[in-house]
Amino acid sequence: MPIGRLIDALVGAPGQPRMTDTASLVAALPEGAVLTDPGVLASYRHDWARDPDAGMPAAVVRATCTADVQAVLRWACEHKVAVVPRGAGSSLSGGSTAVEGGVTLSMERMRSLRIDPATRVAVTQPGALNAEVKAAAAAYGLWYPPDPSSFEICSIGGNAATNAGGLCCVKYGVTTDYVLGMEVVLADGTAVRLGGPRVKDVAGLSLTKLFVGSEGTLGVITELTLRLLPAPPPACTLVATFPSIETSADAVVAITARLRPAMLELMDNGSINAVEDFMKMGLDRTAGALLVARSDAPMGASAFEIEQMADCCKLAGASEVFSTTDPDEGEAFVAARRAAIPAMERAGVLLLEDVGVPVPSLPALVHGVRAIAEACDTRIVLVAHAGDGNTHPIIAYPPGDDAAEARARRAFGEVMDLAIRLGGTITGEHGVGRLKAPWLPAQLGPDVMALTRRIKDALDPDGILNPGVLLTES
Repeated sequence: MPIGRLIDALVGAPGQPRMTDTASLVAALPEGAVLTDPGVLASYRHDWARDPDAGMPAAVVRATCTADVQAVLRWACEHKVAVVPRGAGSSLSGGSTAVEGGVTLSMERMRSLRIDPATRVAVTQPGALNAEVKAAAAAYGLWYPPDPSSFEICSIGGNAATNAGGLCCVKYGVTTDYVLGMEVVLADGTAVRLGGPRVKDVAGLSLTKLFVGSEGTLGVITELTLRLLPAPPPACTLVATFPSIETSADAVVAITARLRPAMLELMDNGSINAVEDFMKMGLDRTAGALLVARSDAPMGASAFEIEQMADCCKLAGASEVFSTTDPDEGEAFVAARRAAIPAMERAGVLLLEDVGVPVPSLPALVHGVRAIAEACDTRIVLVAHAGDGNTHPIIAYPPGDDAAEARARRAFGEVMDLAIRLGGTITGEHGVGRLKAPWLPAQLGPDVMALTRRIKDALDPDGILNPGVLLTES
């Protein structure tokens, strides 16, 4: 069954939305938990991806505990109403876009967070922000490594739902590497605890990992147990400029063949200029590309690693190489990289990619993205977590220009097709959501898609959890 018919079956056909009676939902939850004011509902229609096909929810529930989530899912299961879990609304792939006549289940009030320094874990509800987890850990001399560029505003539950990455992941790994346990509520309202504060635990199936990255399609995470590390030593930062993005990609391949940097980020000329317009940092507007690398190796080894990285950059044709041990100087360049997406928002409507390839294929990917931009006559700038091959081509087009939008959407699809041809992925960290679901079968193939459907049907037989995400057919 196509996804449109699936959603119609749950919430009503287009133009004739099912009238969801929320009175019994209101009665099942604490006073004030259920919001039905039209103005408030409208504010929950979109996440950051601003999917034009977003529906209007019949209700928004702001849960505060696992029991609230259970009540919502039991009600939704009984009434066959779609439920869209939502964290901070910072999804870049439409993963928390509202469904017409459904319930948006917001976790924004679930913010409890505690640190156990003895076992080096954080136990947190999903609404806590990534930055809040980092700050709480730092108070004990500990560190939570995953750091999406939006770490100050994205929720830890959303990070787990999409298996988010970030700038430090080239050395320290992604969210799943730090999730030791969770509490998750299944579609029928059953709450289960998986894993716990144990680094080694192989009892039973690895169900915790199944839910990390499942984008709210298998259950709703209500608590996470996260592994923490001792805080790393102060980092050394290297910045190199290149005449072209292709030569900078060659440097990335050379660096990762020798070393495991703590950070290896890439900006092309378009993103450099967008950030310079936005922040006035004195970046070199003529540079074809900018590479920001870090080493946090202990005992003076960072100086050796930075020297090795500098050699790789020079051999690849870098026009300038600069390094610093000053934390403020280093952080300024990292801040420039983090600012790329908000800087590009000034250029128009954005379509954001996060395609990834094996690092040796990075030069071919960046060359291909440039060719697609020219062929589609659309603006694409590129930033990347280059050290792990995860790139963010950012497509911009003028608002209200239908022809430009059509060219941009064509480019969006062609970039994903390119990544698949290069043995890569349509998403490295943002999730598939609704916007990329049509391309998932091309990457996974029919057998894996069928297996995915079997797992989905086993855990959510009525298809009420986030319909339209990941799977486009029933």
